[in-house]
Amino acid sequence: MEVRGARVLVVGATGVIGGAVAAALAARGASLAVAGRDEARLARAAERFGGCPARRCEAYDLDGCAALGAWAAEGLSGLDGVVVTVGSAAFGKAAQTPDAVAEHLATVNALAPMAVLRGALDVLGPGSAVGAVTGVVAERPQPGMADYSASKAMLSAWLDAVRREQRARTSVLDARLPHLDTGFAGRAVAGEPPRMPAGADLDAVVAAVVRGLETGAGVCRPGPGGRMLLDDREV
Repeated sequence: MEVRGARVLVVGATGVIGGAVAAALAARGASLAVAGRDEARLARAAERFGGCPARRCEAYDLDGCAALGAWAAEGLSGLDGVVVTVGSAAFGKAAQTPDAVAEHLATVNALAPMAVLRGALDVLGPGSAVGAVTGVVAERPQPGMADYSASKAMLSAWLDAVRREQRARTSVLDARLPHLDTGFAGRAVAGEPPRMPAGADLDAVVAAVVRGLETGAGVCRPGPGGRMLLDDREV
């Protein structure tokens, strides 16, 4: 997907990562539609990006999530890309994790992004790109984060399958991001986060995600020395 001139929907644009991705895309010349849960932040995001189309979305409203692609395509007169950055964390041993928490994680971290992207596939044209944030826990599940890891792995597996289904039409990026100091862990719906390493550089990570969308990469992940890799090649 050529970023300059592309019409891109960013879901989760009211968050730190989503906002940074949206800003990086806009700086490269993309036209945006933004969606998020917080109405006040959503209004500020729309104003920041030139009065772009903005729509409130709720992860538990899967039908609403599925409708975002068509809405963005109408507002932007077409759609070339979609990025989903929504997510929720929880910590604690699996045996003590309530089923309601597990359901919440599966919905927010997997079912909602899947609904957004599934709904967008029919309105995206050839040469388009989609991506979603999973995390390194999708490939390296951690103790004390079993259900969180599982929800991210669920989305990662879905992206892998869709990538093969859409190979001739739309690239599919799995952004397995490292820990970032965004305050995300501190907003966990259950449990206390373990001691975390120093967060990776947000600008470098976001640049890798945007580059991945542009080049049609399948996986973005951290590599040796804190460098980011696209399909195991250093960015």
